[in-house]
Amino acid sequence: MNSELAAVVTYMEKERGIDRETLIEAIEFSLRQASRKLPDCDTDLDIIIDRDTYEIIAKANVEVVKTAKSKYKEVSLAKATKTNPDAKIGDFMDVVIEAKELGRIAAQTAKQAIMQKIRQAEKENIFDEYKDRVGEIISGTVRQFNRSDIIIDLGRGEAILPASERVQTEEYQIGDRIRAYLLKVENNPSGPGIVLSRSHPEFVRALFHLEISEINDNIVEIKGIAREAGYRTKIAVLSSDEKVDPVGACVGMRGIRVKNIVRELSGEKIDIVRWSEDVKTYATNSLAPAKLAKVWIDDDTPHVIHVLADADQLSLAIGKKGQNVRLTAKLVGWKIDIQKTESDTTFEDQISQAIELMAGIEGIEKESAETLVKSGFLTIDGVLDADINDIIETTGFDNEKAQSIIDAATVYLNRQE
Repeated sequence: MNSELAAVVTYMEKERGIDRETLIEAIEFSLRQASRKLPDCDTDLDIIIDRDTYEIIAKANVEVVKTAKSKYKEVSLAKATKTNPDAKIGDFMDVVIEAKELGRIAAQTAKQAIMQKIRQAEKENIFDEYKDRVGEIISGTVRQFNRSDIIIDLGRGEAILPASERVQTEEYQIGDRIRAYLLKVENNPSGPGIVLSRSHPEFVRALFHLEISEINDNIVEIKGIAREAGYRTKIAVLSSDEKVDPVGACVGMRGIRVKNIVRELSGEKIDIVRWSEDVKTYATNSLAPAKLAKVWIDDDTPHVIHVLADADQLSLAIGKKGQNVRLTAKLVGWKIDIQKTESDTTFEDQISQAIELMAGIEGIEKESAETLVKSGFLTIDGVLDADINDIIETTGFDNEKAQSIIDAATVYLNRQE
């Protein structure tokens, strides 16, 4: 038995995870290539490794001649008839060449080719291992930084966490253990390209599947995710069992379930929203905890949800830098138009609006409108209900000016009616 070769094959199979038959075939191929390095041998020898004894058997297809001059191309008739009594000049036959005839140069070439084949087999094994795991969460160790990209050591292979898939608020050090979403696996000429992500919304979905048993058991369904990685995520859930509260199941006792996910996301806030088929209810749930005065849809502005909120709830509904309403729009898939209720306008706002309205009436100048409003005449009805003498007395207008304002207000009101 070729014990040295057997030991190499066994080691590579156990330690590197390469299939035994694949490895032996790679060695056979490499030795065939190496046989060309032999003097006077310009063709590949037929080399077979015995699967049981690991003995190397090399054969050459040679021509039967009277006197052989090349042992790799010819065999003498006298020698051929010892193997095949029917052999005659001009026939071709296979003869066994001792493995040591390959020589030191051939052995070195074979070694290099074998290692190349082994590396290729390893790459194929890694690709096969990960190609069906897209969408899963995998773990690795930060090996090195390539500019803003991170190279992750997976054990038997490596992956890349591109800058575009990183969470910008997260910092890593070499040696840090990291979990990420397997985004894609590409079979490149240089080897499998395993691309990871921590910023993708599906990373949050995968974490919920791992942490929430009701989601993994398909009792609770994730209907939508909107994420601004590193800051906030909104996730909409629905229960197929009326006895199971989808939001409560995701939050867990004392919030332990969602806390585990938040910890993995380095403190990123997570809003768990109850999904609804009614888009207005869905938007209301998503804008929580803000209390909304009114939510409606106008046929004149399709795909827009109109929202009215009291002054003390408006900033809460919009969120810091518009984040809450922006994520709600992503989650619901509709544009969100939030306005403040009129009753919550400040006194200054009311004064300004009244002046603009009054100055918009033909026949009333801006300066006159300001004087009227500051004198207490905030509406057209207020002007028409007042006596002309009251207008003159409170505004300081002369009779002609006061009458012209009353006439202009009357014309405006008649047109409105």
